[in-house]
Amino acid sequence: MTVPLATTPSASPDAALAHCRNCGATVRDAYCPACGQETKIALPTARQFLREAAGRYVAFDGRLWRTLFGLLLRPGFLTREYFAGRRRRYVRPARLFLVLSVALFAVLRLFAEAPVFVADGAAEPVAAAPSGAEGLDVGLDDEMNLRFDGLGEVVGAKLRKRAEYFNRLPRQEKGEQVFLGAVRYGPYAMFALLPAFAALMKLVYFGRARRYPGRPRRYAGHLVFGAHNHAFLCLAVMLAVVPLGPLRAALAMWIVVYFLWAMKSVYGGPWIGVLARAFVIVIAYAVLFAVVTVGLLLAAILLR
Repeated sequence: MTVPLATTPSASPDAALAHCRNCGATVRDAYCPACGQETKIALPTARQFLREAAGRYVAFDGRLWRTLFGLLLRPGFLTREYFAGRRRRYVRPARLFLVLSVALFAVLRLFAEAPVFVADGAAEPVAAAPSGAEGLDVGLDDEMNLRFDGLGEVVGAKLRKRAEYFNRLPRQEKGEQVFLGAVRYGPYAMFALLPAFAALMKLVYFGRARRYPGRPRRYAGHLVFGAHNHAFLCLAVMLAVVPLGPLRAALAMWIVVYFLWAMKSVYGGPWIGVLARAFVIVIAYAVLFAVVTVGLLLAAILLR
């Protein structure tokens, strides 16, 4: 009896490439024999995208520096390269975002200082925000005492008991705990905001598939764009923490220009449309950011 030899599985007909999109080598199977990139270049699902983030650590090699250069100075470039199938030469977007977000909050913890809070009664409130539900109010007053209103007897009593210790601390120590807690839980907030940002991009760019065929349509495509832009924001904020003097203002302007330029580069369309969509996204994202910030403050106090 003859046992057939095992063969390498081939890529599906719709995914097979005559030449690798990354290095140009001739390919026949599921992976390029020269560079190792997969020949199937379809966008990943949301689950595959998140799995890609935790796959491996990022090596400090030429690929990392090539990625950081493109990320910082070429808006939309990495996203277009990813869509074009040139992926092996750069750090994957999910992994890049994961590493830079963790690095950002590590840098903030090492170099950023907690703000100084004056002790007089004229100080402005540090944070006071309604939760969004009717009759429910959670926040910090001007003395940085945590308050819970409208939570009900059982839940409110438990949370108030946990907050009693915090409210007895000196005002400056309260501020330091809030700051350190926000730095600690910041990466979780970043990962909560990324899928929301991708959903906003999908919403504002809904339709017009025939007029702009190269525009991302699937949710995973917006996730890739969001991961690259959030990774850039993490990198820019890390640079801003370093004492750069007047360069900080230039960096802040570059963040605004970068986002608009990246939208134009990846999604196309006239500038008036880019500006209008960017305005909607900024307003919606600011609301989401405020909600997450309040959640961070509560986590910093109650989960310490």
